[in-house]
Amino acid sequence: MDIQEFVCNSIGNWRSQRSAHHLAFGHFEAVQSEIDITSLSIDAPEVIELCKANDVDPQTAVSPFRMAWEGQSDWEDSEAVKGNCVLIPIPDSDRPNCGKLLRERGYAEEMPAIGEYSFTDDGTFVLITSYDRAAAEEKIWFVNPNLRCRVSLIKTNTGTGVITASFSSEIRQTPKN
Repeated sequence: MDIQEFVCNSIGNWRSQRSAHHLAFGHFEAVQSEIDITSLSIDAPEVIELCKANDVDPQTAVSPFRMAWEGQSDWEDSEAVKGNCVLIPIPDSDRPNCGKLLRERGYAEEMPAIGEYSFTDDGTFVLITSYDRAAAEEKIWFVNPNLRCRVSLIKTNTGTGVITASFSSEIRQTPKN
C-alpha cells in the first residue's frame, strides 16, 4: 500500500468506537464518534496555506484531505468533542512508502504538527509525531474496505513512558439504497 491508496481507501464517513486507557489518571474512557474524511485539491487554499506555513512546496503534496469528527465520551460530564483538521502527505522521494504528514492540528496537542509516516509490509500505516510535551504513535490498518482499526499511544516527550493507549474500530457508513 502507498499513501495515495491509503487516503483513497480512507475517504468516507466512519463510525468509530474508541477505548482509551489514560494511565496517568488510572481511568478508562469509551468514545463513540463520527469521522468524515474528504479529499482536497492540491490547489485548495487551505492546502497551499499549510504547505507554505511549513516551507513545503505544495507541488510535492499528494492526496491532501480533511478529517472532521464529532464524538461523545463517557468521561464524567464531558461535552461533545468535535473538530476538523487538514492533513497533507508529502512522500519522501528517497524512501518508498515513507514521508511526512503535515497536520493543521495535532493529535496529542492542539497545535500544527509534522509527523513521519511509513507503511509496514502488511500495509499498516504508521505515524509518529513529536510535540512539545508528548509524542504520538498511531497505527491504522484495514481489515476489509469498510472496517479499519487504529491503535494510538501518547508517550512522554522523551518516548520513555506511555500516558494513554487506545484502540478504535472504525466502520464505514455506506449509503442505503
